Amino acid sequence: MGRVATAQRGVGLIVLILLVGGVIGSFLGELAGSLLPEGWFRSLLTSGPTVGLKSPATLDLQFFSVSLGLAIKVNLVAVLGLILAAVVLRRL
Repeated sequence: MGRVATAQRGVGLIVLILLVGGVIGSFLGELAGSLLPEGWFRSLLTSGPTVGLKSPATLDLQFFSVSLGLAIKVNLVAVLGLILAAVVLRRL
């Protein structure tokens, strides 16, 4: 994808489509995990690393407190969702 194609679509649209692809993929992975019987195939689809902050980071200024946390659970179906979203994005 060249610079012109990125400028025409907008970075926000690209991020949105990839985010939606990852969310739908994660949802389908969890759904498949709840429907499939216990075994290696279920484990393959649903297990993966969780990347991010284990506990929220807190900034406390006595009168104002902010807690920030982010964790991304990556599984095979979520990655497939991201790939599918990228393919859809290329065809737009």
